[in-house]
Amino acid sequence: MTDDAQPAGAETPPDRLSNNPRSEHFDRAALERGIGIRFKGRERRDVEEYCLSEGWIRVQAGKANDRYGNPLTIKLSGEVEAWYEDVG
Repeated sequence: MTDDAQPAGAETPPDRLSNNPRSEHFDRAALERGIGIRFKGRERRDVEEYCLSEGWIRVQAGKANDRYGNPLTIKLSGEVEAWYEDVG
């Protein structure tokens, strides 16, 4: 076994992920596995984007859209945890 093999690292979601296909942080493979998000101790299902290292999530702000038809989002700061839902 080599030192580069990281079986535990393979089960860690990306540090930053977005569900918008136009974003540079979009990762279809990770999204297909399912990502669970806990923000400030509460599970959230409405997260549009998150960053673990910076400690924030983006959620849709009501039903409002910008002038391009994209949902308006707000950035919330706090403790963020992420995991793959298909593990175990």
